Amino acid sequence: MSEKLWGGRFSKSTDEMINEFQASIAFDKRMYREDIAGSMAHARMLAKCGILSAADCEAIVKGLEDILRQIEAGTFSFDVGLEDIHMNIEKRLTDAIGEAGGRLHTARSRNDQVALDTHMYVRRETVEVERLILELQQALVEAAEKYSDAIMPGYTHLQRAQPILFSHHLMAYFSMLARDFARFRGVYARADIMPLGAGALAGTTFPIDREMVADALHFDAIYGNSLDAVSDRDYIMEFLAAASILMVHLSRLSEETILWCSREFSFVELDDAHCTGSSMMPQKKNPDVSELVRGKTGRVIGHLMAMLTAVKGLPLAYNKDLQEDKEGIFDAIDTVKFSLAVYAQLIRGMKVRREVMRRAVEEDFSNATDLADYLVKKGMPFRQAHAVSGRAVHLCIKRGIWLKDLSLQDFQELSPLFEEDIREAISPETCVKNRDSLGGTSYHQTELQIAAAKKLMDEERTVQEKAAEKQV
Repeated sequence: MSEKLWGGRFSKSTDEMINEFQASIAFDKRMYREDIAGSMAHARMLAKCGILSAADCEAIVKGLEDILRQIEAGTFSFDVGLEDIHMNIEKRLTDAIGEAGGRLHTARSRNDQVALDTHMYVRRETVEVERLILELQQALVEAAEKYSDAIMPGYTHLQRAQPILFSHHLMAYFSMLARDFARFRGVYARADIMPLGAGALAGTTFPIDREMVADALHFDAIYGNSLDAVSDRDYIMEFLAAASILMVHLSRLSEETILWCSREFSFVELDDAHCTGSSMMPQKKNPDVSELVRGKTGRVIGHLMAMLTAVKGLPLAYNKDLQEDKEGIFDAIDTVKFSLAVYAQLIRGMKVRREVMRRAVEEDFSNATDLADYLVKKGMPFRQAHAVSGRAVHLCIKRGIWLKDLSLQDFQELSPLFEEDIREAISPETCVKNRDSLGGTSYHQTELQIAAAKKLMDEERTVQEKAAEKQV
């Protein structure tokens, strides 16, 4: 006879290798708080509905409280033979309080139990990810204000294109993170649906009160279809999709940070606390944090692909394949939280070399568009002005000089529309200041972006804090 809690119809025990293969306790034990909270709410509901006696309910709740203390004190011994966190807790409860523990699983299946735990866990961790997004957004705004006067080359194709404010560049990443925050709000909404009460797949014959459990666990919605409740993993796929996009944003920031702190750019210097050295080359200061974040992006994307692949061919309702949802989501959560937290520190510790950036925009042709715009404002068609500016660049390349080094005579030989004010018109400061269109890089527009960012963060913070208060 099998000793499993589900082993009544089995004549012998599960092979030890199969036990180890199918066990999830090594990774799903992190959901112990959710499992215990869900079981307490379930027991109280059963008692309220007259399915469980008040005495049994009291014993169950007290027993679960004792188990919670043991787990948090590190004295609870997890057994791989019991497969998962749910069976480990139920077995310990039954051992401790006797027959009452065996009644806890009335009107419940591991299918809706594990779905409940995972919903609660993803919901709680989503709130934490949102908090960390806010922290990085705050760091970016602080840096944008601190270096509000720093001018740098903007790039396309990794070739210098036009002068921009460094703060404008940072605010582009703020905007990406704002979209990430909104995406995780959507993840939260899909995680905030309660599956408990769906049973194994078809509901239950007992007169349960699902609304009571949802209220106790602070769910805003309840699954309306029992098959969907136990088989839905959309919220996990959405989390992984949102996490993948977020990590792609951090990977792009990492790539630029790695470039900027290289000797070839020298635009920024990272704090020593966020770099490592070489075991062989004494001079090295390596941007390992940025490289790790860039590298870890691939594993998060991989978890998304694995989850999509696992679910794509599954018939309704529950299949053991769905156990594969947990290691990926757990690792993705850990990776995203680490990456966000460390990047907030990195941005705050970063020093910007204004003078190197300023020199870069003086020693290139990123003001060539402004030269053309100058002529357009004098009445020349843009295509013609573009050609004149191109010839000016070609002349400078031949002479080994920059546009600012051309004489007024040189300019006027290219076009009589050039006047004495041409050098001021193509200075980096003027190039930046004049790009005052909505969302542009001008000092004025960047100030507006920062002000709007602060307002948005206040709204995000209010939403995030309210969601945090709801977590069990």
